[in-house]
Amino acid sequence: MSKTRDREKLGLQGGMKAVSRIEGRGEPKIGIEEFMSVVDRFGVSAAGQRRIRGVLRREKWGAGPFLANYYSGLKETKVQAYEAAARRVFGSSYAIATSSGTGALHAAFVAAGVGPGTEVICPAIGFIATASAVVLARGVPVFCDVDESLAMDPAKIEKLITKRTVALAPTQVMGSVCDMGAIMKVARRHKLRVVEDCAQSCGARWHGRRVGTMGDLGCFSIAAYKIVGGGEGGLVLAKDKRLWERASQVVESGGLWRPERFAPARYDGELFCGANYRMSELEAAIDVVQLKRLDAMVGRFRAVKRRILERLRTYREVVPQKLNDPDGEVGYLLRFFPESVGLAEKLAAALKAEGISASTRGRNAGPDWHLYSYMYPVMARGAAAGENCPLVCPVYRERGGRAEYARGDCPVADDLFDRMVSVNLNQWYTPADCRNVAAGINKVLSAFCTEDAGRNTWI
Repeated sequence: MSKTRDREKLGLQGGMKAVSRIEGRGEPKIGIEEFMSVVDRFGVSAAGQRRIRGVLRREKWGAGPFLANYYSGLKETKVQAYEAAARRVFGSSYAIATSSGTGALHAAFVAAGVGPGTEVICPAIGFIATASAVVLARGVPVFCDVDESLAMDPAKIEKLITKRTVALAPTQVMGSVCDMGAIMKVARRHKLRVVEDCAQSCGARWHGRRVGTMGDLGCFSIAAYKIVGGGEGGLVLAKDKRLWERASQVVESGGLWRPERFAPARYDGELFCGANYRMSELEAAIDVVQLKRLDAMVGRFRAVKRRILERLRTYREVVPQKLNDPDGEVGYLLRFFPESVGLAEKLAAALKAEGISASTRGRNAGPDWHLYSYMYPVMARGAAAGENCPLVCPVYRERGGRAEYARGDCPVADDLFDRMVSVNLNQWYTPADCRNVAAGINKVLSAFCTEDAGRNTWI
């Protein structure tokens, strides 16, 4: 009778618990098969996979891993380790891991104050993601022509500045660096934010200063398509805490980053709806290692390019790409501009025949998202109907009334992009490889061009 009464008495009253233990024992949510899927994606052989599986079966998995940055119970997650590595590598106080370079740009532009009624000056050569992110932030990209570095021409910025301009977005293009000193002078003179797009030049420097740390915000694509990164990832560097907080608001779903998530706004503009650009733990596990390899990788590229450039001869019909800091660029591409598209086609074909990885657009080239006039849908025809298509760039009615940018708006970019010849370089070239590549380039240029004896114009 006493036991019956104890069973009926609530646990709150000192009675017996209804559930004193759980008999069911399941398997981890994430375990051996998921791990082996990653191993398979790495391309491990079938025999290797069998050995790894055997090791894993002897491990005690418990509940299995919780592969998220929040609620993991770890002293340091891989995302946190990645952000810490970024702060160390770049010497920045504030770093945010993101799921992509585009997500990084979107967050940075919002942090910089881009929104309805504002404009951002972007380079005519770069990648669509820069202008697209401005549009996502509800701003309007204004394209600035380039110089022979293929980067934004500082001398052409000021005439594009209006009362609506809030930021400049220089792109560190294709392994090289902008003239950041001149760009920063213009920005500070007009009290504009600077958002550096460093997706194509991670690890580059301008006179000793790392790209991404000179502007107010620096954005990176840390991805398989770039020199560092294993899959799809990104990074934002911020100059100060307020910018970091605003960028985090976009990346972290509108407030997950806050010490007290549901606390009222501490200052005007702190709280607004955000997206979810968080980097995954698996991506961070790869990219934290990649970041640590960055400087050594860039050093190898620079050494290879310098060995080749030092051996090249000068030719009248060819102009090398202007290098704003020859010792600071990443150096995975060697570029030059023949005097005509036709000559560029001949040189690229001849270089390929010599076993050198070279390319040019040619006369029959199709659209390319690296050039402003092809950045559809940012420049889509019919964009004037902004209300019906809110994520497409609105028209500049006061700048000609066109519903799209067109070829001819940035004539230097049009010309150089069509004529440039690109030679791909490999960080693992030996000194002998460098000598052979340089000899091949000289051989081809000598066959089609006139040598101009004198100083080396390549460096």
